[in-house]
Order: sequence, then structure tokens, then C-alpha cells
Amino acid sequence: MSLKIAFQMDPIEAIDIEGDSTFRIMEEAQVRGHSLFYYTPDALSLEGGVVSASGHWTRVKRDQGNHAAMEPRERVSLHDMDVVWLRQDPPFDMGYITTTHILDRLAPDTLVVNDPFWVRNYPEKLLVLEFPDLTPPTLIARDIETLKAFKARHGDVILKPLYGNGGAGVFRLDANDRNLNSLHELFSGINREPLIMQKFLPAVSSGDKRIILVDGEPVGAINRVPAEGETRSNMHVGGRAEKIGLTDRDREICAAIGPLLKEKGQIFVGIDVIGDYLTEINVTSPTGLRELERFDGVNVTAKIWEVIERKVAA
Repeated sequence: MSLKIAFQMDPIEAIDIEGDSTFRIMEEAQVRGHSLFYYTPDALSLEGGVVSASGHWTRVKRDQGNHAAMEPRERVSLHDMDVVWLRQDPPFDMGYITTTHILDRLAPDTLVVNDPFWVRNYPEKLLVLEFPDLTPPTLIARDIETLKAFKARHGDVILKPLYGNGGAGVFRLDANDRNLNSLHELFSGINREPLIMQKFLPAVSSGDKRIILVDGEPVGAINRVPAEGETRSNMHVGGRAEKIGLTDRDREICAAIGPLLKEKGQIFVGIDVIGDYLTEINVTSPTGLRELERFDGVNVTAKIWEVIERKVAA
């Protein structure tokens, strides 16, 4: 099976091929005989019911700086593609949301991964609220008095933007902290979105586990350990990746959320687990494939493509 695959992603020239999951997905697709078309979100358009994009047919190779050989730019109809990957990084803003509305128009001609309707309606920090028995105490609010009351109940909390990513804007406020008012003013001056506040989980010092699910089934995990003096474990801010296995609690969490992810067309998902608690379900542009494959020696990306190829064939 040879497929035409389009990748909606951030500029390919700037990616780190050693850690970038999108590059790994492209690499595996090419090995499997598929053709790759690359474009950035700003090159997407909708006219007369036709979704198109201006971009490049591309070949990739594992040579940083020379990792993408692109043909001259051309505009193509995405209805002629077999698969479109929605892979640009958040922030999950109106620009991001608009692309999901446009890509919705490709059905039933083209399979979009992950399904853009449910990416839009189930962003990372909101989907976890469907599973309150799996998550730490969590509040979504903009009102300062409501935030203060939650903090008074739980003492030590994490405050972060509802639609942030990569550990940006994440603050730990312990029982003695006096910065909530100032942070509320800061965030309120940036946008009109609510904030998310969660009870702090001390187990984060041992790591924030990223579990990869493919079509609703767990295929492995990596542990992300915060740098000395840090609360955040994201690798963007110095977190260290370690090999780790799945616990019985991890499998319990995956069994609870997996069927919903599969039903809603979320083929490649990365969930975050701290101790015994689910904290995020990442569906927009999850990462971790390269690290997981290095640690476990299993071609997880091939499993993703096997699911996609079955769906296209069907």
C-alpha cells in the first residue's frame, strides 16, 4: 500500500530530528513507501468547499540540517490525500481551532489524524475532567475568589494556563505563597481564558510519566524527571527522560480512557501520570516516540502506521 500523506506541522527546517515525533512519523511513512507532502498551518485554505494547502512534496533523512529535501512549492487539494496529520504544536488558540474546523471538511475523502473534531472538543486539560476518579482535585476558573477558595482547601497547588503547552506558565503555589493575586492579574492581562488549578502532587519529584497509547491501547512509557529545583518535568524546560515500565495503576487508567480515545479517532495519544493520578490527555501534538523507541527497542511508530493503513484500507 502506497499512500499520499500530508503533514500540517511547524516549520520543518527548525525541528530537532533526534527528539521530534512528527519527523519520526514521517520517516516511518517513507520507509513504508508512502509519499510525503509538508505544509504549515498558515498555508491551509478553504474555498468553495475544497480544502487545499500550499506546500512541498518532501523526502526526509536522518541528517540534522539536511533532513528535508523539498520539491518546489505547489498547491494541492487535501481531498486527494489519503491521510492528513494534524501535527502543529499548541498553543491551542483560535488559529489552531480554525484549522480543525477546516480539516473537518475533508471527511469522508481523507483520514485526518487525530480526528480534528475531537481534538477541538477534547483538548488536553479538559478531557481529563471526564475521569474525576482518576485525577487529582482540579478546578477550572477565572474568578479570583474561586481560585483562592480552592487553594485554601488544598494548600499546595499548581496554577497554569488552560491552553498552554511545554511547561510554559506553570507555577507551584505552596501554602505560604502570596503570589496568586499577582499571577491572576498577569494572566488576565494576556487573555480572557480561565486558568486551571490542581492539587500539587509531591510524587512529581520521582517523575511525570508519559504513556503512549495507539488506538486506545498503551504501548509503553517514559519517565520525565524534573531538573534540580524545578517543579516542571517537561523536556522543553530541562526534564530528563528515563526508561520506565507500566504499573497496574497505569494500566487501570489506560483501560478506563482507552475506549473513548479509540471511539473518537484519537490514534496517537500521550497521557501524563504523576504517581497514581492522570493529569493530562495530550491529543493535539503528543510527543515521546523517539525516547520510547530508544528505551524499549520497539518500533512504536510502525504500530501507529499499521492502524492508519487498516483504516484507510477499510
